[in-house]
Amino acid sequence: QVQLAESGGGSVQAGGSVSLSCAASEYGASRACMGWFRQIPGKEREAVATIFTGGGSAYYGDFVKGRFTISIDNTTRTVTLQMKSLEPEDTAMYYCAARLPAQYNGMCRSWDRFDIFGQGTQVTVSS
Repeated sequence: QVQLAESGGGSVQAGGSVSLSCAASEYGASRACMGWFRQIPGKEREAVATIFTGGGSAYYGDFVKGRFTISIDNTTRTVTLQMKSLEPEDTAMYYCAARLPAQYNGMCRSWDRFDIFGQGTQVTVSS
C-alpha cells in the first residue's frame, strides 16, 4: 500500500505564498498520477492540481487561475505544490493524493479516480 507523507502548510497572510510537499513510499511497478486536493469546511473535497509521473501537462482546478504550480521529482517520488497570491478562500485542509497505476497523462484529469490520500496538512490564509 502506497504511503503519502505530506509536509508544509501553516498560516500565511493574504497575498503570501506556501509550498506543500508530498513524498510517496513507492509508485509500484508502473507510472502514477499524483496530486493535491483540498477540503474547505462544509464543502466537498476538490482537486487542486494533478500531474503524471510520466510527464506532460498538469491539470488545475478552475479556481487556481495561474496562482499555483505543481511539480514532481521522480527520483525522490516527491510532488510539490507551490501556492502564491493566496486568498482567505484558500483556507482548507490540503491532501496529497495518488492514483496508480496510470498508463497515460489524461488519466490524471479523472479526479474522481484518485483513491489514495495522505492525512492532510492545514493551510490558513488570514486577511
